[in-house]
Amino acid sequence: MPIETVMKHSLLEVACQKLKNDNNCYSLSFIIPHNNLRIINMHSQWEALLKNLGEWQGSFTRVSPQGELLEDIPSVVCLEGLNNNQTIRQTIRLGGNDKVLEYSSLGRGVLFFENGAFSQGSIQLGPFSEFGAELGLIHENRRLRLVQLFDKNLQLDKLTLIREHLAGTQPEQRPPLKLDDLLGEWQGEAVTIYPDWRPPQSYPTKMQLELDSAGRLRQSLTFGERTITSTATVKDSIIHFDEDPQKQIQVLFLPDGASATSPLKLQLRQPLFLEVGWLIQPDLRQRMIRSYSDKGDWVSLTLVTERRVASVH
Repeated sequence: MPIETVMKHSLLEVACQKLKNDNNCYSLSFIIPHNNLRIINMHSQWEALLKNLGEWQGSFTRVSPQGELLEDIPSVVCLEGLNNNQTIRQTIRLGGNDKVLEYSSLGRGVLFFENGAFSQGSIQLGPFSEFGAELGLIHENRRLRLVQLFDKNLQLDKLTLIREHLAGTQPEQRPPLKLDDLLGEWQGEAVTIYPDWRPPQSYPTKMQLELDSAGRLRQSLTFGERTITSTATVKDSIIHFDEDPQKQIQVLFLPDGASATSPLKLQLRQPLFLEVGWLIQPDLRQRMIRSYSDKGDWVSLTLVTERRVASVH
């Protein structure tokens, strides 16, 4: 279901299964060795995983760090509950390759929200090691998943966009995201969950995006009582937050109303985040943010659901 690169002896603590010999697309199961299992709160996490049961049809789209669409591979991912849903059988068909996995436990690197949205990936950033995560959103009969991978030099290396719908339902994809789709004011609610099982937190959000007279993008983000402002350059389908040369972040506009927010290069001893966005309807958007501390530890996962309350004309 999820995807990642193979990281032998890494801290990802998930079993990784290659589905393509060309090293372009990968699939992960949620399996980890039993001595690494986290038992606390696992029941509610397992119940959230069950929101993903079904046959999901779609494609895996390889994307370059510059936003170029490189390859689109048809896919079928079937998640079936066994033994009264105590075990999951996952069948993955990607191109001409099939893989069948069964598992009954979740790993330390994965967390689920109540609606079935999830993220999994690296739990620690370290030097000379590969790093990455998958962020998966779900809405009615559709899922949108994004994998962001960084190489051993901590450079953004590969992205994979996965667009899926339940078998027997109509695929309802949106056009590629454009800047005009996001300009204006968005208000919503965020829910943050934690890998150390602290209670979830909910708080209001506000995002304002506008172009100044010089054509630079001005962004104001409010989470609860905290507001962050920044500016960026816009070129074609890329937003580049370039105010700090040491912390350059880009946003790629992708098919089906998706966006991928990534550092161009990871910095040790600096906090970081990975984000996926999904414009589900013209006035409805979801975002998921996976955050790491300045020590490189995975510390939280946030799901934002927001609606546009004002447009810029």
